[in-house]
Amino acid sequence: MSPGQAAPHMHSTQHPSDVLRVATYNIHKGVRGVGPRKRLEIHNLVLGIEALDADLCFLQEVRFLNRAEAKAFPDTHLGWPRVPQADYLAPEGYEVAYRTNATTKHGEHGNALLSRWPLGDIGHHDVSDHRFEQRGLLHVPVHWNGVKVHAIVAHFGLMHSSRVRQVDRLANFIESEVPRDERLIVAGDFNDWGRKLDAPMGGFGLHRAMVEGDPPARRNTFPSRMPVFSMDRIYCRGLHCVSTSVPRGAAWARMSDHLPLVAELALD
Repeated sequence: MSPGQAAPHMHSTQHPSDVLRVATYNIHKGVRGVGPRKRLEIHNLVLGIEALDADLCFLQEVRFLNRAEAKAFPDTHLGWPRVPQADYLAPEGYEVAYRTNATTKHGEHGNALLSRWPLGDIGHHDVSDHRFEQRGLLHVPVHWNGVKVHAIVAHFGLMHSSRVRQVDRLANFIESEVPRDERLIVAGDFNDWGRKLDAPMGGFGLHRAMVEGDPPARRNTFPSRMPVFSMDRIYCRGLHCVSTSVPRGAAWARMSDHLPLVAELALD
């Protein structure tokens, strides 16, 4: 398959072909609860991600492997998947990119991109600010309708000072790796409790995907049971936002502590 050409089964029937539907979702490693109430949600997440009908899914807290969880949830038809979570979650026909951010005692986790469209070379850039939080950027060019769109999956730190430094590292990475005349989407969990990162992101040409006039609460994604914060975001360059949405309800609140954010984007 040549760059820019999608396989026939990759086309969506749910939105126009000139609209790029993007979702960002922190899946909380596919597990919820603690102790005896801990439950596996990865099987429900498969259905949820398919329902989003996104051309690109930017995922955070995705496990490649975890020996303790695999032991806790024996390998039955409802147990721990036999393949990495990103591959398990990808709808049929999607391409998958994954890179590790954090290594733990029993395994690791990182960022993933699921794409209906062909992907280019997969890159990873460490933006960890201190040894207690391992953070990274997953960078993948996407060939969409003959246009190259750079996708960067981000997951920033818990402290504001760390996030400020990570924005600077993101800016430097983009300057060195993404040509200024090419489209760009940066999406993920920014852990920004206010709107403190919008201005510095705008300083290097990224605007937040939103529709003028929509109430800010429309984009709230955290905590999933009663979302009051907009920590999951989509920033872009060379594209404008047509619509945004956040699926809500008991089923979505159960699957992760975050809700997914969906945006439909079109070329400027």
